[in-house]
Amino acid sequence: MDKLRRVLSGQDDEEQGLTTQVLDSSSLSYSTRLKWFAICFVCGVVCSILGTGLLFLPQGTKLFAVFYTLGNIAALASTCFLMGPMKQLKKMFETTRLLATVLMLLCFVFTLCAVFWWHKKGLALLFCILQFLSMTWYSLSYIPYARDAVIKCCSSLLS
Repeated sequence: MDKLRRVLSGQDDEEQGLTTQVLDSSSLSYSTRLKWFAICFVCGVVCSILGTGLLFLPQGTKLFAVFYTLGNIAALASTCFLMGPMKQLKKMFETTRLLATVLMLLCFVFTLCAVFWWHKKGLALLFCILQFLSMTWYSLSYIPYARDAVIKCCSSLLS
């Protein structure tokens, strides 16, 4: 009867033990996480730089938009190795960075749509600029008071 009560209340120890075993067997060591973070981040930076170099070729705007977007996605995905994908997603969609996350993800999608479906090079460049700004704003959300400092600096420059 006690086991039935635990199962119905969601406190089953056997299920919790199985979940813990699965998570423990699939977790990476700290050094492995750092190595894969560095590999993924460097690949992202290389893609972004490669895209910038391809900008001046014929059809370079398309290549730039694609490589720049893939580079940003790889750089963003690299942090999943440091904190894990679920924790990364939870932090991305916290209320403090929800707007920046949604804007950043929309810019990724709209950049690729502008290149592949709409065939608008100028729009793709605009979305790449918005990607940069939204990624910057998103990254600043992890630094305490950084957004406030940027807002104060910009407001003092404009006034």
